[in-house]
Amino acid sequence: MLIESVLKAAQPYLLGRKVRDAVVGISLLAVELDNGNIGVSYVLREDLKAGCSIFPFAQELIGQDATDIAQWVLSGGDDLQKGIGMAVLGAGSMSQKLEDSEAPDRPFGVNVKDTDTLGIIGFIEPVVKMIGSKVKKLYVFDKGISQCGGINSTVIPMEEQPRLLPTCDIVVLSGTTMINGSIDELLRMCEQAREIIMIGASTPMFPKAFLDTRITMLAGSWWKSEHKEAIFKNISLASGIRMISAYAIKKTVKVKA
Repeated sequence: MLIESVLKAAQPYLLGRKVRDAVVGISLLAVELDNGNIGVSYVLREDLKAGCSIFPFAQELIGQDATDIAQWVLSGGDDLQKGIGMAVLGAGSMSQKLEDSEAPDRPFGVNVKDTDTLGIIGFIEPVVKMIGSKVKKLYVFDKGISQCGGINSTVIPMEEQPRLLPTCDIVVLSGTTMINGSIDELLRMCEQAREIIMIGASTPMFPKAFLDTRITMLAGSWWKSEHKEAIFKNISLASGIRMISAYAIKKTVKVKA
């Protein structure tokens, strides 16, 4: 499993670290480590159980070893617990020195052709606007919108992925695919893709973990620790990524130099 490679790559940067603080909203969650590094992850709500007080593990976070909490991304009992593990990984990734690969004429560091077919997994509006108009065909998949409905009527049913993803030249997939465990199967479907970009706040920015995969670029975010109060407050008030984007440090990194 790819997530096991990520955990291995992250271990040196989490060793000896503790969880200092955490916040869980209905759209996002965040974790702060004892060195001030902050990680943010999406909250995948669609498959969470109903009821009250069903997440007692959230009360146990503070003061725990970061390495133990990061393991939740693999061992967690639901998508929320796994998301908390992913946020810890995001915070740990900030201890690396990563060179950015973004360029004005190359969105997310890739060359886009007008003959390309683009597949996007997880409806990410800025990506649709930035790249969607540059390609010949565009396919968008989003589990949450497919299950619960949404304002975007162009989302294609999830069951079409096995048929359409193998035809894509470029695939952009959300880091949440690491949380819900769909990443390994999705990569098997993207057999013809020239570029595969993992994007979003939930993207674990450890390029070494992806060397033996077909993923070519990681496009995630680090967070300005001096704005921790604003980040946590917005998340606690059910804000989405747009409401905290001013505090993000966008990172686009090649998997292979």
